[in-house]
Amino acid sequence: MRSERILKRPEWSINRAYYKSMGYTDEDLSRPLIGLANAWSSTVPGHFNLRAVASAVADGIRLAGGTPVEFGVIGACDGIAEGHEGMRYILPTRDVIANSIELMVQAHQYDAIVLLGSCDKIVPGMLMAAARLDLPAILVNGGPMLGGPFLHNRRSDSTSIIEGVGRLLAGEISEDDLLSMENRCAPGCGSCSFLGTANTMCCLAEALGMSLPGSAMIPAGYAARLAAAQKSGRAIVELTRKNITARRIITPESLENAVRLTSAIGGSTNAALHVPAIAYEAELDFELGLFDRLSRGTPLIAKMNPAASANVIDFYESGGVQAVLSELKSLIRTEALTVSGLTVGQNLEGVKSPDNEVIKTFEKPFESTGGLGVLYGNISPLGAVTKPAAIDPSQRVFSGPALCFDSEEEANQAIMAGRVKGGEVLVIRYEGPKGGPGMPEMFKALKLLHGLGLARKTALVTDGRFSGTNNGCFVGHVSPEAQEGGPIALIRDGDRISIDIQRQKLELEVSADELEKRRNHWQAPPLRVAKGYLYLYGQLAQSAARGAIIKTRAD
Repeated sequence: MRSERILKRPEWSINRAYYKSMGYTDEDLSRPLIGLANAWSSTVPGHFNLRAVASAVADGIRLAGGTPVEFGVIGACDGIAEGHEGMRYILPTRDVIANSIELMVQAHQYDAIVLLGSCDKIVPGMLMAAARLDLPAILVNGGPMLGGPFLHNRRSDSTSIIEGVGRLLAGEISEDDLLSMENRCAPGCGSCSFLGTANTMCCLAEALGMSLPGSAMIPAGYAARLAAAQKSGRAIVELTRKNITARRIITPESLENAVRLTSAIGGSTNAALHVPAIAYEAELDFELGLFDRLSRGTPLIAKMNPAASANVIDFYESGGVQAVLSELKSLIRTEALTVSGLTVGQNLEGVKSPDNEVIKTFEKPFESTGGLGVLYGNISPLGAVTKPAAIDPSQRVFSGPALCFDSEEEANQAIMAGRVKGGEVLVIRYEGPKGGPGMPEMFKALKLLHGLGLARKTALVTDGRFSGTNNGCFVGHVSPEAQEGGPIALIRDGDRISIDIQRQKLELEVSADELEKRRNHWQAPPLRVAKGYLYLYGQLAQSAARGAIIKTRAD
């Protein structure tokens, strides 16, 4: 074991003394030291219960003959950061999380690592760390929160509030109605109950093989959540004894499975950022085009909010990730190993689809192609990402005049002031990894359009990101981004933009000669942030097409 090398007497008696000062015994120090990277806080609802989850994991580790050693990890809440300056800091936290876990694990030479996180950038950051470290590792999340009261034919959730603001502006509801919604839409802690990025990434982690089968969507308040945590603690000790490291699980085959699953459930577009980043840390090749090819060859098996009225609790009760994977057996790599110690195929023995309103069958899916797509054209030579599963079929081909904004704030102000009309394509630029900096989500703009009744009458194109809860006609991650001189920087008000999701096209109906003239007069604006971590991130972040990674090796 790695830890043995720095705990041998007499040379390393000082390290033993440090541990004994905290109550560890000689017996504790003779066992595998398992690091618990815990992103608990009283800031993030999805992490509020991670103290209890970590305690259950620690129990499992001790029962299996290991010694848990816990440390803290930062974790920011996308929901609280939405729609203001804070959102620029969210994506950059992903790399800080990966880096801080690497630093703690390597500084203290833990033998293995349990990753405790539930939310949007925390889960991918932790998986990136696992791939980089290549030690035995397992991810345990805190589970989703329950839905609130029914509202407009579905259970309400935290996003109901911003839609309610739009309805308030439209005169459809009162301020008292909005207050009632505020008090009841999020009835307890957990990751948000819709299929946003948080739950997408937790499901993806299970499909990747890095979480125990059946564990991804156990609700935060269920006893089964703690039982799964204890089981995960026992599993990490077994993985340590067998030296089954993260890169034996994170492989080209398991990455394919993760993309297939994400597509089959209509997961968040942010997965198209995080999967390439995880692959990069595992030193595996992964191009954005592969995401599109796999998605187009994968049927949409499950539907949840924002694509349907069901939430992730309904998905869990219907069989969850394992039920969907069982329907994808003919497409997925069943030989891939998982943290259960078994292969995907072995985990799926006896699992079947309920064939209900949440999870369908391979033979009779909701749609024949999956929930994510990549578009190319003269606006996005390196690709742009969209989510057909959340777009009404009538909007999957859209054409209209551009209405350009050089920041999210400008766009939101224009929407609230009534300056946006049906038929227009909103272009929000200089919001990519470098230009943001931090690639914020255009969450509020789409929610406001929805509340104002414009979601099905407009489209939105951006080099920024989207929340997994957004719907309407939207295309994000446009690459190259405006700050790098990408074609999106050259669009002018009134230019006609055509979106054709089926044909994978995103085109600006302006001649190449005219675009070249505009390029000759274009100059990059100064970065919005000139100091601190955002300045550093803006200097180092790679294109969204590469997962907005920060390079961590020489190649």
